[in-house]
Amino acid sequence: MKNYLNFENEIKNIESEIDRLRDPYNNEGISTVDTVKIDKLQSDLEKKLKETYSKLDPWQTTLVARHEDRPKSKFFIDNLFDNFFPLSGDRLFGEDKSSIAGLAKFENISVLVIGQEKGDDLDSRIERNFGMMRPEGYRKSIRLMKIADKFGLPVIIFIDTPGAYPGVGAEERGQAEAIAKSIECSLSLGVPTISVIIGEGGSGGAIALASSNKILMFENAIYSVISPEGCASILWRDPKKTLEAATAMKLTSKNLLELKIIDEIILEPNGGAHRDRDQTLIKLKKSIARNLGELTTMSRQDIIEHRKNKFLNIGRDKAISNDVLSFDDLFSHRVSQIFNVRKKIRNKKTYTFTLIFVVGILSLLIFQFFFR
Repeated sequence: MKNYLNFENEIKNIESEIDRLRDPYNNEGISTVDTVKIDKLQSDLEKKLKETYSKLDPWQTTLVARHEDRPKSKFFIDNLFDNFFPLSGDRLFGEDKSSIAGLAKFENISVLVIGQEKGDDLDSRIERNFGMMRPEGYRKSIRLMKIADKFGLPVIIFIDTPGAYPGVGAEERGQAEAIAKSIECSLSLGVPTISVIIGEGGSGGAIALASSNKILMFENAIYSVISPEGCASILWRDPKKTLEAATAMKLTSKNLLELKIIDEIILEPNGGAHRDRDQTLIKLKKSIARNLGELTTMSRQDIIEHRKNKFLNIGRDKAISNDVLSFDDLFSHRVSQIFNVRKKIRNKKTYTFTLIFVVGILSLLIFQFFFR
């Protein structure tokens, strides 16, 4: 059974009619297939999909990124890589099933693969904790990334999480520290690293594994510091203002490419990645191969410098809002403000001291005049 989003009602009606015409024997009074009508409806469906998905607003894009039929990390790992050998455990606490990691071959190149996995049905989603990693998951990633660095293996990471798990146990085991260490480790690797945001890229749970040389992003994926619902609850005290929040956060692939936070958008088939997984797979494979080929020609030091400069330059060329200054202008503006405030304070102190001195002299003269 297909799952439809709330803005896909017309698409649902067309597909239902196509399915009905393709299976006439289940419908009373119909015994032949009307291929002409099916072809016309198929053409109408393609037009409607193109029309609908070409003008998605940020909140609708968020819903597509969360679509339960959307291909997950496990699908890409199973179909993009050969000889995948899973590795488990952080050697400190245990195994985190919300992440899949291991050694594999990509185009005859040995690589380390890490994927945040949400699961495909209710049972697997519960087992995978809906893709929300715990500290042991991030520490497992750190352990394996250090192994990859030691043996010169490129690292390919699939990002798909609403955020790191916020439970009491995770916090007690050092969730924030694990995320920070994961970012630190990612930035220090001397091997090529590529992160692919395939669905949701939520909060620090995503950036912990997205501090890479190249950040690729599917057309209908999202990447943000907080969910639209969380942002709306904080800013407007109204979780229903998800469209306003999603728009303000600039979480879509187009926004993020313009801001140079990501490096490339991987276009999805008409109607989203879940409608044609094979075509999605082909486009992703080409993108990873191209970017990996570019990075593997670089020296270890060049890779580290490339990654460092990438993150240091975010926000310097173009501010998030036209009302916000660039980093350099903002820094200069803040410094001048500080000096102006100090100057005002200094002038005010001088004025106050002068006033007190004059009043004191006048008081002394008056006292001498009346009491001499």
